[in-house]
Amino acid sequence: MEFSEKMFHYNNLFSTKNVYFDLKFSIISYSNVSIAIFSYFCKCINITQSLLIFFKIMKTNSLQLNLNNHLVDLSIPVVMGIVNVTPDSFFEGNRFMSHKAILKGVETMIRDGAGIIDLGGYSTRPNAELISQDEEIRRLSEGLEVILKSFPDVVVSVDTFRSGVARNVVKNYGVAIINDVSGGTLDDLMFETIAELRVAYVLMHMRGTPQTMQNNLNYEDVVSEVLRFLEKRLAQLHLFGVNDVVVDPGFGFAKTIEQNYKLLNKLPYFKELNVPLLAGLSRKSMLTKVLGIDATEALNATTAANMLALVGGASILRVHDVKQAVQTVTIYQKYMEK
Repeated sequence: MEFSEKMFHYNNLFSTKNVYFDLKFSIISYSNVSIAIFSYFCKCINITQSLLIFFKIMKTNSLQLNLNNHLVDLSIPVVMGIVNVTPDSFFEGNRFMSHKAILKGVETMIRDGAGIIDLGGYSTRPNAELISQDEEIRRLSEGLEVILKSFPDVVVSVDTFRSGVARNVVKNYGVAIINDVSGGTLDDLMFETIAELRVAYVLMHMRGTPQTMQNNLNYEDVVSEVLRFLEKRLAQLHLFGVNDVVVDPGFGFAKTIEQNYKLLNKLPYFKELNVPLLAGLSRKSMLTKVLGIDATEALNATTAANMLALVGGASILRVHDVKQAVQTVTIYQKYMEK
């Protein structure tokens, strides 16, 4: 990444213990986003602490994650296989409702090259049924026990927006990643819980809830608004001491088809956040509605969209079909060699 020198004159006054600071300095920055994150820190804590946190973030390798005390390199994109233990997820092919089905599905994904297994116990499709936290934990616990008994070394992510669920699965099963479709907006305790548990976190953009999100589609500029949301929430996570963060623009969550494609087209902008980028495009309606097909017919479209996401800078592909996604990554890597 090319560096550029940014002269930053912050005229606001900051107060710490009744001492006021006028901040005027030049900074070597990756982008204007870096300055925005720094200024957010300054509003919350004193100048010295802000500088220390800011430069720590800028020195961090943006394509590495600490997963269960192992540093994982994402310079070669990783495939995340979707395992749903829900009866109402939008794609029936990845609903695993028995121990045998879970075992077979995960075994196939690992054999095909999945680097991460993403387990979900609460469907987040539009208008999904609301279930209790206890029921979500019950579903996830059954799935985790089956998976980890046979594959104890697999990296597991759990898809949940509830801090209580996150605490349970990390404490009891050693889950490495919490994948939160709400970006912390549906549970005020999520960020501090992630900080306490010291796990990686997928920060996704969504408006409203899974039940209401498709009623929240009004944006002046979807790219800038999603980017600002992720930028602000990322800064808040860093204030809690959470540095292993992946961002996800949230394809299909509170977006129209046109807005989804605009985000996909401008995906390189999200690299400016200096953290790994996840793309979840697999078999979604932004593909099926354009082609007039259903999710069962959307494998080719998913492969095409995944390649576009890789070209745009995605480090993780979240998919139903691992084998085809791994092949897509292989072709992309060969292309990038040239």
